Amino acid sequence: MERTVVTGVDIILLRPWWLLGLPILALAGWWLLTRRGGLGDWQKASDPALLRAMAALGRIDTSSSRAPVLAMLAMVTVTVVALSGPAVERRDTVSFRNLDGVLFVIDTSASVTDDPRWQQMQALGRFGLASLGTRPGGLIVYAGDAYVAVDMTLDHLQLGQTLSLIDAKTVPDVGTRPERALKLAADMLREAQVIAGDVVLFTDGDGLDAASLRQAAAIAGLGARLSVVSLNTPVAAIDTHAAAGAGRVFTLDQSDAFAAWIGETARTRLEAQDHPLLFWKDMGRYLLLLALFPLLLLFRRQTA
Repeated sequence: MERTVVTGVDIILLRPWWLLGLPILALAGWWLLTRRGGLGDWQKASDPALLRAMAALGRIDTSSSRAPVLAMLAMVTVTVVALSGPAVERRDTVSFRNLDGVLFVIDTSASVTDDPRWQQMQALGRFGLASLGTRPGGLIVYAGDAYVAVDMTLDHLQLGQTLSLIDAKTVPDVGTRPERALKLAADMLREAQVIAGDVVLFTDGDGLDAASLRQAAAIAGLGARLSVVSLNTPVAAIDTHAAAGAGRVFTLDQSDAFAAWIGETARTRLEAQDHPLLFWKDMGRYLLLLALFPLLLLFRRQTA
């Protein structure tokens, strides 16, 4: 893009390479305007006797008007400029951000990913992703440490593909540290300024302790909910974490209830952003209307 300022108005060209056609157009115009006999060059194309007869009848315009050529050149010039995409800046365009989001926190330790029910847990996770609607989602994986696999995004397809690829080799750190994953989730919610989010912990219950319980309470303190999807029959620690996070506990056979919890549309909130989007309005379409006016010269009535 090229930027210029015209009478105090900030204008850019969205497609400036179209202007490369103007020098070629100028050469073509010079050649047409300097040709003897005008655009049609009838003196070379017609029989001389026929031209003399038509001239005697007054049917030949000897003035060699250049108006048709000039009209054509003007029309093509305006069209080329329009195709270059002159655009003006609009800063009054309101944009919105989603204050709601869901973070899926996945335990990738061997005790989970090597379990025969692991694929069923993955399927439940994809079921939840399909229920996000307009809510952005993110993916955190953890074992001995925690990592962001996919940041907050509206690309639910990418989330589902990444979730399907998770296995025991996804996180190289040995161990099970859910408190690190929950802290990472709280940090992501805080940075995204999410006020009505959900954090869903997929786990078998290993590693849940006082440290992870404090992170569950921290997530609830941000206005979000911590729910737990249990690989096995929920243990007391899982129930305690869900209660501290103001969420729920789900088992692998509760897909409908889990989808309803994730897809709760009443929690989706939008807010006007403090800084509107930078928006450029293409004015080329209006210039194309101006290109029609030179054509009117070609339709003017000729005198007999």
